[in-house]
Amino acid sequence: MSSEKHILTLYIAGQTQKADRAIENINKYYQEHLQDGFTLEVIDLKKHPELASSEQIIAIPTLIRKLPAPVRILVGDLSDKEKVLVGLNIKPA
Repeated sequence: MSSEKHILTLYIAGQTQKADRAIENINKYYQEHLQDGFTLEVIDLKKHPELASSEQIIAIPTLIRKLPAPVRILVGDLSDKEKVLVGLNIKPA
């Protein structure tokens, strides 16, 4: 587990059940494993559609961990805890 601050951006398309579940899941995982070691920004692509192409978002919800490097990208409601923790390099594979 890293002591570095994690910077995350979650791209959603409206306040859907899937988006709400993704937000809830990522907050829960980070609270359990890194406590205050993360910042989560949620961007609604319905309000900011131009960001979809600039970030190359092709599916939603999409979570991008910008820091620490390397960048990690996960797609979906983030309900598979083990896959998310390993995918974000919070837990070793």
